[in-house]
Amino acid sequence: MNRKFFSSLSILILSLVVILAGCSSSSTSPGSSSRSSKFVYGINGDPGNSVNVISTSDRFGLMEIKAIYSPLYMYNGKNNVKYFLAKSMTPSKDLLTYTAKLRKGVKWHDGKPFTADDVVFTYQQMLNKSAGGWARSQLIFDNKPIQVKKVDDYTVKFILPKVSMGAIEALGNIFIMPKHIYEGEKNIATSAKNAHPIGTGPYKFGSYKAGQNVTFERNNDYFLGKPNIKTIVYRIIEDQNTANLALQNGEINAFVVQPADIGKFDKSKIKIVPYDEGRVGYMAFNLASKPVQSKQVRQAIAYALNREEMVKASYLSSKYAKPVYSFLPSTATYQTDHVNHYDHNVKKAKQLLAKSGVKKLTLRLAYTGNDPFQQKQAAVMQQNLKDAGITLKLVGMDGPALSQKLYKTQTDFDMYLNGYIMGIDPDTFNGLFTTGSTHNYMHYSNPTVDRLFNEGRIERDDQKRKQIYEKIQQLISDDAAFYPIVSNKRILAIDSNIKGIDEAGLVPVYTFEDMSKLSY
Repeated sequence: MNRKFFSSLSILILSLVVILAGCSSSSTSPGSSSRSSKFVYGINGDPGNSVNVISTSDRFGLMEIKAIYSPLYMYNGKNNVKYFLAKSMTPSKDLLTYTAKLRKGVKWHDGKPFTADDVVFTYQQMLNKSAGGWARSQLIFDNKPIQVKKVDDYTVKFILPKVSMGAIEALGNIFIMPKHIYEGEKNIATSAKNAHPIGTGPYKFGSYKAGQNVTFERNNDYFLGKPNIKTIVYRIIEDQNTANLALQNGEINAFVVQPADIGKFDKSKIKIVPYDEGRVGYMAFNLASKPVQSKQVRQAIAYALNREEMVKASYLSSKYAKPVYSFLPSTATYQTDHVNHYDHNVKKAKQLLAKSGVKKLTLRLAYTGNDPFQQKQAAVMQQNLKDAGITLKLVGMDGPALSQKLYKTQTDFDMYLNGYIMGIDPDTFNGLFTTGSTHNYMHYSNPTVDRLFNEGRIERDDQKRKQIYEKIQQLISDDAAFYPIVSNKRILAIDSNIKGIDEAGLVPVYTFEDMSKLSY
């Protein structure tokens, strides 16, 4: 999955829930006689009422999109490609053209037919710089965009300006939007049509209540078969304790829980399912801020931090999380730990600070205020830096506000905590680190890193490609603008009566790859 910032990057970042349509005493609960017709998933954030497949990149918005829309295919690994609107995706011998054969007979939720025109329109909008497409950077090769051409109503060709060894992943995981709905819109990101999305997915948009829930109704014409459950609800519960109680009482059917809460549930009623998302939680410097311009200062801070202490404080057990040292997760190709680990060393931190000539350093750390993991990590960081003679002020804010700040060049904070779920091929990470990229929130720039990312994308020799990405990991580590902290599992607590979890597929960001397969 290449996003995903959730990121993904912010996505990079992320959590989710499905909701109960009503909260009054007369409302029907999941435990009633009608339980088999509704699945309520608690989420700890509000996706809002304006999601679209082009610019939406937060976890909750993407979960909504996954219920309503469909991609050509989902790339989950070299030998794990799940086809949806496409029946196949075939590369040419020279690897410069990829041909997608589309399913026939697919309908949009308003009854209009899905065709190749919708695919071409979607990818063109994703490439439109003014549209702010989350996948734009991965569709541009050596500063030249791919060409998307309609062959006939059910065939589309993707023509690359240069070979890209990660193309099959880069071209996937993009949800298709209806041309007949959005054609002519000047700004898709702010279009009023986003409040009433029309897709081809397993569920139709039902209703949205700010701060309460999003409801979806079964699409009886879903091309992969009529969904088993009639109504899906994402219920917004931002307080963890409230959500845990709702799950215990049967008011919701699923919620993502913290390691400390696992023992609270009756194992005969609630099933605990940890799964890997390939997520990296990190701290990064805002290089638009003067106090962190010096590499020596950044390296001093890195040595002052205690990564292991942060992981233990926030995730309790190595069963659910482990320290990481590279920007690539262990699930990514060519990941290596042969980089500078910056193991906790207060003495070395003080020496580097002295060499930098900086005295009485005071910094501001931004983080998501209602994220319990980031809260604990921030508290540890504050004490770690205090031990090295650095004052760290904590700036907690809500997730959307932090995301908006990151998209802009600003000096409101010097460092920030975030996380992302990106992809498997290392090329999908280039947008985080290459100069001027949309999701390069650090404002990081290293010409050698830029060049190597371009070389790695087109290198066909596997061993040479491996060496390129190992070098990139080492350079980014040495620059100390990015401090990887943790790779954690997502822990889904779900009603033990729910069946079809394996068939629905647990995947990064969205939770379920195809919710139509869930049943009672």
